[in-house]
Amino acid sequence: MGRIIAVTNQKGGVGKTTTSINLSSCLAETGKNVLLVDIDPQGNSTSGVGVNKNNLDNTVYDLIIGQCQVEDCLIQTEIEKLSLLPSNVNLSGAEIDLIGIDNREYILKNNIDKVKDNYDFIIIDCPPSLNMLTVNALTAADTVLVPIQCEYYALEGLSQLIHTINLVKKRLNPGLEIEGVVFTMYDARTNLSLEVVENVKDNLKQNIYKTIIPRNVRLAEAPSHGLPINIYDSKSAGAESYRLLAEEVIEKEF
Repeated sequence: MGRIIAVTNQKGGVGKTTTSINLSSCLAETGKNVLLVDIDPQGNSTSGVGVNKNNLDNTVYDLIIGQCQVEDCLIQTEIEKLSLLPSNVNLSGAEIDLIGIDNREYILKNNIDKVKDNYDFIIIDCPPSLNMLTVNALTAADTVLVPIQCEYYALEGLSQLIHTINLVKKRLNPGLEIEGVVFTMYDARTNLSLEVVENVKDNLKQNIYKTIIPRNVRLAEAPSHGLPINIYDSKSAGAESYRLLAEEVIEKEF
């Protein structure tokens, strides 16, 4: 049965999508069957694994509004053992479409439950906000992975995110746990990055992954080629880091 991990942080630009794509691909590289679920209307995870987001018959949006089955949405990517539930800008209308729908928080969960036994890991890339799409992801997930950028305001908004996770746990998904925090965009040349890491470790009573994702040019280039970093530049520091993160995720037991 697949472990479902929601990658979320309501702050934009913290490496959510980068982590979703590259963690998924590095997990697949180890031989695990992986499903990447893109529930961000920007569709960057979709294009980041080489799928044209503007040329899709069925997306997560069609799934959520009940116009297709989960099997109709599934795409086998060019990356071995990595499948995708894609997204595009149509998903931005989902919030309005879901108004008044019974049990709307469970729509994604109910669909993912139909296929989760086919995968070892299901990674959900969430939008940069705490909206109904994110609530759907948290309701569907077993655990939450929180990427945090190594910058001055790293902790800002984190307490709000943890509050939301706890609310979802209390009301919708009693089994939800925080998988852990992963630091992204670490710049070894600055004292600030180190200070942020130490500050978060001191203030956050959460699991923090040992792997820290560096600020890396090849990592930034990879999405424009529609490739995860382990395929775009297998020997880069970014690829090595995401492989280490994948190992930590695999070894973690819940």
